[in-house]
Amino acid sequence: MRKTLHEVAVECVVGDIVAQSDIDAVVNAANAELRTGGGVAGALHRAAGPGLEQECRPLAPIRPGQAVITGTHALPNRHVIHCLGPVFGVDEPADELLAACYRNTLELAEREGLRSLAFPAISTGAFGYPLHAATEIALATVLEAAPRLVFVRLIRFVLFDRAALDVHAEVLEALSGAEGEQ
Repeated sequence: MRKTLHEVAVECVVGDIVAQSDIDAVVNAANAELRTGGGVAGALHRAAGPGLEQECRPLAPIRPGQAVITGTHALPNRHVIHCLGPVFGVDEPADELLAACYRNTLELAEREGLRSLAFPAISTGAFGYPLHAATEIALATVLEAAPRLVFVRLIRFVLFDRAALDVHAEVLEALSGAEGEQ
């Protein structure tokens, strides 16, 4: 699914975050220490090689909602933006911290003059954030920021499975309403 709002295309696809070679920056659903882990962080670190973890060391630890940027090493993108999402039921206020992940990532992308980003569904895996609630926060934050974006023109949500895609498509349709173009 794709909607264009304020000259920013928002796409939702099922895929592999590591395989987004047409995207300037992929977003890592990072852990506080910015180390190899499971899920998205593990996949990105394995694909990037050990240089990514070495570059991350002096940037850690990060707090929930915070985002930092690095190179990509063996990944085909220009940058990795690492964001620590909240652990649902632990890091509060979870909704504000999750929105800060998306907002801070977009601010870093703008600062670097990036034209495209690929996000995973931050905090919805091991961090336990309910998918529908997390999707509403993510997409509302992105759509709220869209009119102020100068450089970013494509925001892709790369999702794990069809169920996550269906939730993202439903929420994007509801939030974008008649403004969007398919």
